[in-house]
Parts: sequence; structure tokens; C-alpha cells
Amino acid sequence: MSGQILVADDDGQIRDVVRIALGQAGFTVAEAADGQEALEMAQSLTPDLIVLDIGMPEMDGLDVCRELRKASQVPVVFLTAHGDEIDRVVGLELGADDYVSKPFSPRELVARVRAILKRAAPVQAAQAVLRRGMVSVDPERHLCHVGEAAVTLTSREMALLERLISRPDHVMSRPQLVDSIYGTNVHVSDRTMDSHLRNLRGKLAKAGCADAIETVHGVGIRMGACRGG
Repeated sequence: MSGQILVADDDGQIRDVVRIALGQAGFTVAEAADGQEALEMAQSLTPDLIVLDIGMPEMDGLDVCRELRKASQVPVVFLTAHGDEIDRVVGLELGADDYVSKPFSPRELVARVRAILKRAAPVQAAQAVLRRGMVSVDPERHLCHVGEAAVTLTSREMALLERLISRPDHVMSRPQLVDSIYGTNVHVSDRTMDSHLRNLRGKLAKAGCADAIETVHGVGIRMGACRGG
């Protein structure tokens, strides 16, 4: 797998570690040392993915992501301080695709980057458009609509919706959902999955379908009737 990754962190040693790990995995790496530089480089280079530290000078990673999401759905992986759950949740709510806590394993970071890019990459064989009531999903073109209204989703949100709508009457537990969109042997907290679900519900509701996703208490999650309202 190849592609250009923008790595933004004010710690030069961390940038070195990430650059070496991603370079060995076949990626081209650009670097930014603060948030303002990261935003400018993201807009000029249009990278395939951004690894973005939250705690940076000039402009923190959350503000960078907020600005990016006004015009771009480039995948974002946040680097967060260990135990800083609030920043992780806010980042996911802003539209980040994933996060890795410091200190982190370079191999885990590379695995998560690969998984996101694989999900975002166009597939060779055409996939059918998936429908449930008012909601339609075109996985091949990364498109989602509620009726005629387009809904912009991150790669994680798209993967989650695709998994649910492909078996709309099947109830999936949170661990099953995590395995289906992150892969097995990757630890993801319930709070992270709840953030993805909350974001997805909110976007679909804003587009006119408040009943798109149902919680079956004590069991898991499934698609709703998607009749709107």
C-alpha cells in the first residue's frame, strides 16, 4: 500500500518515529511542526491521510480538524496524551476517523492507517447500492443519502453504516461492530464506538431520518425502519 501521509506533531522525535515506520510501510511522509503549518500543508498537499497531534502550538489538533472538516473529508488519526479521554471523544465528534494514545506502538499506528486507507480506497468490483427506507449507501463511491439529501460521513462512520445496512434486521453487539470496522485484535473502547454511533445518528437525523439506528438494550445495535421523522 502506498500514499502520502501528513504527520503533524511539535515533537521532532515523535515525527521521526512515525516517518520511519510509515516509510518502511511504503508511504510517502510530509511533516508539520505546528497546527497552522499542518493546516496549510493539508490544504496545499491534499494528503491521503493526516496523523495529527492534539497538543500543538499555534493551533491545536482539534482546531485543525475543525477547519479541515469545513471543506474536506480527508481521514484523520489523532495522537492523544495517554488517558486524555475528553480530547479523544471531542476529536471523534469533530470527524476524526481514529486515535492512538501516546506512548504508542508504531506498528499499531501503521496498522490503523492501513485499515483506514483500505476502507477509503475504491474497490475493483462494483458494489450494489444498499438501501433501507429513506437511507441509501453507495460503498464504492463513499456516498450516503437520506432521500435526496447527501450526508457526509467519515470512513469509520461509512464502515459502520455499511455494516449495519447490509444486514438491517440483524442485531450486532459493540464488540462485533468494533471487529467489523477496526479488525480483530485492536482494542477500541466502548466510548469510542459510542462516539461514532452518536455522530452517525446525528448526521442521519439532521438529514431527516431520526429512526435510522436502533439500540436493542442489553443486546446491541441494528438498523431502524428509516422512515424519517
